[in-house]
Amino acid sequence: MSHRVFCLAVCMFALMFGVAQAAETIPEKPETNEVSIGVQPWLGYGPWYIAKEKGFFAEHGLDDVKLVNFSEQKDINAALVSGELDVASLPTNAALQMAQTGLPLKIVLLLDFSLTADSIISKDVDSVKDFKGKKVAYELGATSDVLLNYALAANGMTIDDIEAVPMPAAQAGSALIAGQVPISVTYEPYLTVAMGQDDGVKLIYSAGENPGLISDVLAAPDTMLEEKPGVILALVESWNDALEYYRAHTDEGRAIIAKAVGATPEELETAFDGVQFYSVPENAEHLSKEFAGKTLKDVSEASYAAKILPEPFDPDGMVEVDFVEAANK
Repeated sequence: MSHRVFCLAVCMFALMFGVAQAAETIPEKPETNEVSIGVQPWLGYGPWYIAKEKGFFAEHGLDDVKLVNFSEQKDINAALVSGELDVASLPTNAALQMAQTGLPLKIVLLLDFSLTADSIISKDVDSVKDFKGKKVAYELGATSDVLLNYALAANGMTIDDIEAVPMPAAQAGSALIAGQVPISVTYEPYLTVAMGQDDGVKLIYSAGENPGLISDVLAAPDTMLEEKPGVILALVESWNDALEYYRAHTDEGRAIIAKAVGATPEELETAFDGVQFYSVPENAEHLSKEFAGKTLKDVSEASYAAKILPEPFDPDGMVEVDFVEAANK
């Protein structure tokens, strides 16, 4: 073994050992009161806004929390890689993509599963089998890409069987209404808005066909786990407090979330029912078992089929449960 290879191996071992040590000795108070969280206008990230508005971040020592909003997945990915963000709320497929491309990070919290809140809609076709040869609007490299490829594969097709029309999810529903495409893949709140504008728009396929295929996580670079484990714990605890508040004061919670994503509670009335949030106790039950053992592998395979992952990727070791376990005590 060359000196360079040996040094690299030692450094990698030290990094992994350091992360493990940090997780075992999580301080009760955060190392700083400042943290930036990357988000998108997706209602699944809504409890973060409740945590900010109701003071749960501050209760856990985080007085200066910045929720940084991005309209496209590629931009939030770039911000996390560049260090502009401390942590990010990400679709599970995006976390896998970033890990495969070289950013050492861990999934520390399962935020939500999408059931009907990520869907494929159309006015002109009745089933996925009718997609062949037709234009489909969807956001490349995002959850819509994963859902579309999974739906096509489940019906004996591939992405080569349709005419791809790449665009942000925020525009995909509008493109359908405008008659630019016969099929669109999008998510809430854009899904409900599109269906509300035209009674002829119908849901063709949803993420609920494989619960967990479209899911979201809180991902933190390994450097955050090493240097600021107390901040990560405070975020996990703040999420849980916000979710408990949401479940006890659902109408108020939905109003806060709807405002944050640019909609009204009335517009999202059915959308909320299409999302399943996960509390800390629910994470303690599922994160290291079904999610790490099955769901993460299903997402990895679907992401590879969608070419979001250029090579097959084994996600073993990406889930860090120590923070959930500490918060659940």
